Amino acid sequence: MLSRLRRVPFAAQVLFALVVGVALGFVAREMGTVADGSPNWLTSTLQTIGGTFVTLLKALVPPLIVTAVIVSIANLKQVSNAARLAGQTLLWFAITALIAVAIGIGLGLLTEPGRNSSVDAAAQTEPGTTGSWFGFLEGLVPQNILGLQGSAEGALSFDVLQLIVIAVAIGIAALKVGDAAEPFLGFVRSALAIVQKVLWWVILLAPLGTVGLIGNAVASYGWESLGSLGVFAGAVYAGLALVLFVVYPVLLRLHGLSPLRYFAGAWPAIQLAFVSRSSIGTLPVTERVTEQNLGVPRSYASFAVPLGATTKMDGCAAIYPALAAIFVAQFFGVDLALTDYLLIVLVSVIGSAATAGTTGAVVMLTLTLSTLGLPLAGVGLLLAVDPILDMGRTAVNVAGQALVPTIVAKREGILDVDRYRSTSTIDPLAPVEERDGVDTDLRRPEPATV
Repeated sequence: MLSRLRRVPFAAQVLFALVVGVALGFVAREMGTVADGSPNWLTSTLQTIGGTFVTLLKALVPPLIVTAVIVSIANLKQVSNAARLAGQTLLWFAITALIAVAIGIGLGLLTEPGRNSSVDAAAQTEPGTTGSWFGFLEGLVPQNILGLQGSAEGALSFDVLQLIVIAVAIGIAALKVGDAAEPFLGFVRSALAIVQKVLWWVILLAPLGTVGLIGNAVASYGWESLGSLGVFAGAVYAGLALVLFVVYPVLLRLHGLSPLRYFAGAWPAIQLAFVSRSSIGTLPVTERVTEQNLGVPRSYASFAVPLGATTKMDGCAAIYPALAAIFVAQFFGVDLALTDYLLIVLVSVIGSAATAGTTGAVVMLTLTLSTLGLPLAGVGLLLAVDPILDMGRTAVNVAGQALVPTIVAKREGILDVDRYRSTSTIDPLAPVEERDGVDTDLRRPEPATV
């Protein structure tokens, strides 16, 4: 039975689970709540399934970040033009973020979501998590080598941003040390392989997790919660669609690449991102499709994709905070000046690391609002539809994380264009022996240039 399931393409499994989840969600919503107002058994089951899947993904985030970033930096020594590739990657991260935030601002001014929404002002609440520039800068300084943080209840948590800083520092130090660091890097590579194997086992549960996550979203929110914020939600998804299906294809066309082949290759990662709402949780799939389906050399993809999973957020850090800031300003009757819109652009382009690849974009939103001097209580107005919006935001994030390495590789003449143009794509869950035959060696560059 399991072998038959493995023969079904991963994308088809997730799509089928999406349909089942929506159907079960509507059934659960029609069942209503029990006598004491608590969720019915079906809603609780969907919550448990979806919540467990996300928890498993989050549990693997710390070791995945540390090992992936260290290895990705160490792999740069195999690349003769590593500094240029890194610079080009960051430049295209900024360019696409700039385009995305401009679209968000344009849609906000066009649709005026804060004036055309009927959300109750009583729904405003101060967010439990806030972002500030001082907090962002302080967060760059690790409190300890493990990036651990304690809560008042005595529970431990990881600061993702601090983990990234630690991993980058260790990776650069390993490069500087040279041959003496090889035993350490060998250990880290082995640890990364083990973590990725465990994560693949979790990803195999993605169809089941999809049923729970989508079903719970439909059961909990339905269409009613979208009613009062319909203009805002519609504007967000319109912006996401413009970036994903217009901006990205245009950029691909400008570089002589087929948008259809890009979507065919990257779709498994985009689909998983939509249901998991985690760029980092999707990282192994994103990296695999970028290498195997899009033809980006492994030595470069292993650097660019993990970097993008933690800093490249066109959905969460560009479109959404721009629209949300305009919504809050309009709702509270605050007129934004030209300098305010320029600040939104600035925060979106350079503040993406504050989102750190995890679910949700509250930190980035509060960072934007605090920079503009807007009331943070406005965040509470948007929380009702945040999980629904977060699915689309994360899908666009991951699409951009695969797009930029592809474009940079093409510009630098190292993209395997034959692999990119191939009509056959490799399923990300295919056995290893079916994937390792693909040549992604930087020493065999594609001679064609734009």
